[in-house]
Amino acid sequence: MSEQEIFMPDPAYLLQVRHLKQYFPVSSGFMKNTKLKAVDDVSFDIRQGETLGLVGESGCGKTTVGRTLLYLYKPTAGEVWFKGRQIGNKASLQEYRRRAQMVFQDPYSSLNPRMTVADIVAEPLDVHHLCAGKTERENRIRELMSLVGLNAEHATRYAHEFSGGQRQRIGIARALASDPEFIVCDEPVSALDVSIQAQVINMLEDLQAQLKLTYLFIAHDISVVKHISNRIAVMYLGHMMELAGANELTRHPEHPYTVSLMSSVPIPDPKESRKQKRIVLEGDVPSPLNMPSGCPFRTRCSRASAQCAEVCPDMREISSGHFVACHNI
Repeated sequence: MSEQEIFMPDPAYLLQVRHLKQYFPVSSGFMKNTKLKAVDDVSFDIRQGETLGLVGESGCGKTTVGRTLLYLYKPTAGEVWFKGRQIGNKASLQEYRRRAQMVFQDPYSSLNPRMTVADIVAEPLDVHHLCAGKTERENRIRELMSLVGLNAEHATRYAHEFSGGQRQRIGIARALASDPEFIVCDEPVSALDVSIQAQVINMLEDLQAQLKLTYLFIAHDISVVKHISNRIAVMYLGHMMELAGANELTRHPEHPYTVSLMSSVPIPDPKESRKQKRIVLEGDVPSPLNMPSGCPFRTRCSRASAQCAEVCPDMREISSGHFVACHNI
């Protein structure tokens, strides 16, 4: 779809994103600014009740996509549609911010150290005026804490008294407080021990089934994303490279960047691991302040052609539900 076409929302999808861009001004000298293109023309849809995984290396724009979706950053350009309604004006934003929440990456810095757990969890209740009185508020706090596996006596304690896994549970309880339909999970387990990661992932899956939640799950670990996601999108330098079902993308990656990513995933079986051929990309990731012309991946791509330097490829469907942004596939 070109930017000139009129977009018609599809009721089959909870969230639809079209041509999302997020540029940040960066000082490049006296009275001069350069645009850092953190997210550049990203489009995707998420169905009600599904989990879309978003993967890519550090600095590719994954977190910026999540924060821009929730209007923590105002989009430079593009459209976000939620339940068939375009988000933008004050009235739509107020309801959207109640129905769309975020679980942050770092449970150590995302919780206010001066607030008790009860006040942290109840903050969305207070902001959106969801409780009629003190008793209803206290009952709702206990209910939310029970949902994420915390005891009622934890309510009067402070965040620094808890382990990393427990802090992330507090953050998840806070995200659930406003009864959301859509949650952006921004690398929610990357700061946790491996054993705790499994517990949090399983809890997120149970909550999704119980509360009919829809997730955008952002991570750099493809094995974690594959476990929890229905579909996976791959980002590189602010652009979406590939989008497909989780099994399809991990078994049959098509984009050269995705193929390289999949070759770096460790295999537990030593015999199979020795057979695995890792594809090492040449060169360094270009600076988003000085993007290459055409395809952003062409400077590191073994398939790059003259066309790649001239035109940035659009996402096109190469098989049912499998989209790739590449001229040479």
